[in-house]
Amino acid sequence: MPSQFEIKRTRILRQLELPAEEYSDLSPKGSIDEGIHDLIEEINHYDGLVTTSSCAGRISVFLEGRKKDISGTEKPDGKDASLAGPGGKGGGAWLFISHSPVAIPKSTSESIFLSTFGLESPSKEEDLDHEEGRRYIHIKFEAMILHILAASLEDAQRTLLAALSAGFRESGAVSLSSSGQAEVNPMVAVRSAGLTFDSIIGYQNKQGLNVSMVNERHLRMLVGIANERFRVNTERIERFRSTLLSQFKSPRTSVAEFPSIKPAKAGYEDPDARRQRKKMEGLSRQQAMQIEKATTNYSKELNSKPSLEIDEIFD
Repeated sequence: MPSQFEIKRTRILRQLELPAEEYSDLSPKGSIDEGIHDLIEEINHYDGLVTTSSCAGRISVFLEGRKKDISGTEKPDGKDASLAGPGGKGGGAWLFISHSPVAIPKSTSESIFLSTFGLESPSKEEDLDHEEGRRYIHIKFEAMILHILAASLEDAQRTLLAALSAGFRESGAVSLSSSGQAEVNPMVAVRSAGLTFDSIIGYQNKQGLNVSMVNERHLRMLVGIANERFRVNTERIERFRSTLLSQFKSPRTSVAEFPSIKPAKAGYEDPDARRQRKKMEGLSRQQAMQIEKATTNYSKELNSKPSLEIDEIFD
């Protein structure tokens, strides 16, 4: 009888094998990013792993959802949409999304990005001071994120080690206990918050216009920063790919259980063997602590939220 992991893996792989015109997911784009497609195929070739959601990284411009005013009542606009939570999430709108670096034109005389992001230049009557309940517009860069279901604790540990060593420092794992079931299928999240940035560039006024709070040159600068971070993100993805390959080609021995080098005779240990043993034991402790810290932090973060929001998981 196939395991629960094998059943889930088969279902996911069948969906991924659908023709492009038939495939759809919950992401704004509705499909897998081209920049991460090959990596996902490689991961899904490992018997003990299967990807459940992904994003190669993105530059986006996002209009916050509707908020409440100071009294806690809904801002009137005649719509029965859900109100935004902290950070403006919920009921917002994507004004622009790119999963690859954005070309910056040489000419600085045209309002290229104001137009691309759907922004209007502010009039003299516009009040740029903060107003309670105002819907702000953000430009964001977010690094790659992968959610990978593992067949075992060992498979999850190898994946997490590859993620951490590649620079995805906020990676972690959940579902590490069986909860009374014999099968344990941890979920590993590969991610990095260190490359992320979020800058407010405008707001929606009372007339429903998306008004820019910065000029074209400022937008060019922010896009340039995002493009630089995209390059770092790509380098980390390649490191993760190669490290994961080496992890799953190596003998299936838990890194937390490196064998100590035993002395050839009782009471004596060769100096070279002792140095090697100490090195391996130290590496074992360091990696075990790193995994424990990452997993604990990730579990605490998940427990602090009612649920993960869709745009945090999917691209």
